[in-house]
Amino acid sequence: MLYVYAYLCWACAGCVSGAGRYAEGVSNMAANSGVFEPRNILVTGGCGFIGANFVRYVARNHPDVHVTVLDKLTYAGNPENIAGLPESRVELVVGDICDAALLERVVPGHDAIVHFAAESHNDNSIADPEPFIRTNVEGTMRLLEAARKYDVRFHHISTDEVYGDLALDDPARFSECSPYRPSSPYSASKAASDHLVRAWVRTYGLRATISNCSNNYGPYQHVEKFIPRQITSILEGIRPKLYGTGENVRDWIHTEDHSSAVWEILTRGRIGETYLIGANGEMSNIAVLRMILRLMGQPEDAFDWTRDRPGHDRRYAIDASKLHAELGWKPMHTNFESGLRATIDWYTNHREWWVASKAATEARYRAQGM
Repeated sequence: MLYVYAYLCWACAGCVSGAGRYAEGVSNMAANSGVFEPRNILVTGGCGFIGANFVRYVARNHPDVHVTVLDKLTYAGNPENIAGLPESRVELVVGDICDAALLERVVPGHDAIVHFAAESHNDNSIADPEPFIRTNVEGTMRLLEAARKYDVRFHHISTDEVYGDLALDDPARFSECSPYRPSSPYSASKAASDHLVRAWVRTYGLRATISNCSNNYGPYQHVEKFIPRQITSILEGIRPKLYGTGENVRDWIHTEDHSSAVWEILTRGRIGETYLIGANGEMSNIAVLRMILRLMGQPEDAFDWTRDRPGHDRRYAIDASKLHAELGWKPMHTNFESGLRATIDWYTNHREWWVASKAATEARYRAQGM
């Protein structure tokens, strides 16, 4: 993996990611096909869970595409998540999306930005919302301005949490027409970033799309998140903990399916449109935890209850029919139990990856009184 740090001189950063390096690779819409064929993409947050899986997906399925990863490498960004990918096709620039001067050096020469970078953990946003506003709102604005200046296509990764929640007994699902009703500082910051993207399309004619996805699971997910937290606790001989009654429902999708959907939207989605990504994977938190316990050879009641967090959304559910109808996308990982078993195996076989991260996370929580 080639690391390019933000404090490099202007010339060095330009050589790695500037127009001179990539000028021959920039492409527009394929002739008469209506398909956008990027050759050089900038992936923000590409060392995080979902971003890294997208980078791996592109490297595996589109060998003609060069990827520059821009990541601040906060606690949730781990360069090991993209380790082993070919250096000739994947480069890492360590830096902040809020750094306008850095973006001036990195963005030129790319034909697309895929924007994953975000502060994303609800508990953290409740304890301290300020980093969420800075990264998710200001950072998105800085990227939009750079994309506008250099006429770079832009795809914004968002969340179904911007729509708030649904009643447990409500048969409805979120669609692209659902009203925004964010519940937490995190979801409010993502809602704000969605609105910024739409404003830049409307006001400046930016070539941009948005996707709002349901809960992802799979390899490389940070241990503060629900599924890896439960898996790694059991692996350490610690009883898992469950918020509230555990009846809260999430709509699960394997991260590889998310990656394939993002690629379809980036290359074939209509400019200015929003697409919801989901795999009809609704399941309550308590059902997921009991499945994890069973698959790991534990009694299904071998967990402890803990007080619910403030503003805990009840139910998420995605209607992805627009994505299916317009782009013909379908999820491949439709057996949640099978995908969960593979995820358990991954964490079991990558203990060294998560042990240090879990210790640092628990220390941070203790310092915050969480």
